[in-house]
Amino acid sequence: MVLRISYISAVCGVFLLVSVSSFHNLAIANTNNQSQLIAQGQSRIQSHPVFKSILPKLKQKTQIKILLPKFIPESDGENPIYANIEAATQKSYEISLAFTPDCNGASACRLGAVTAEVVTRKTPRLTGKRVSLTKGITGYFVDFTCGAGCSDATLTWRQQGVQYVVGLKAGDRTSLVKMANSAINP
Repeated sequence: MVLRISYISAVCGVFLLVSVSSFHNLAIANTNNQSQLIAQGQSRIQSHPVFKSILPKLKQKTQIKILLPKFIPESDGENPIYANIEAATQKSYEISLAFTPDCNGASACRLGAVTAEVVTRKTPRLTGKRVSLTKGITGYFVDFTCGAGCSDATLTWRQQGVQYVVGLKAGDRTSLVKMANSAINP
């Protein structure tokens, strides 16, 4: 009987050692996989599907952090929306949003724009109505004006040395805040 208890204790001890060792290796593997997923997640850009076709070219052209909104008003599926790269350099990009693929900024088919550029000494000071954005960021809202046509209402903010702007033709502040927050939060 004593021999049996000793045998069972030895077997349990070996089992415990093997289990702890396996758990340790599993924990290391999980930590490594999480690090890889986090690193991969940083290279992925989550955005509205309208940007999917232009994203590879944009990544190729610019070196600044690309922030694109996941929310775009008027994108409920009734009318298709198209994103076009108007300009892209290492330090900036400008994307137009339109209801036709070949709008070229025309007022009748224009929805808005998403832009970014590195802040330099020559970059003008931010103006407009202060707006609180996610992650404690302050944005500046400038309302649209109308004459022969209506301009974009814009929301501008700075993040890590880059100035980002979202604009909507005759847009409202609530939609622009939602749009900006959806770009800031990955």
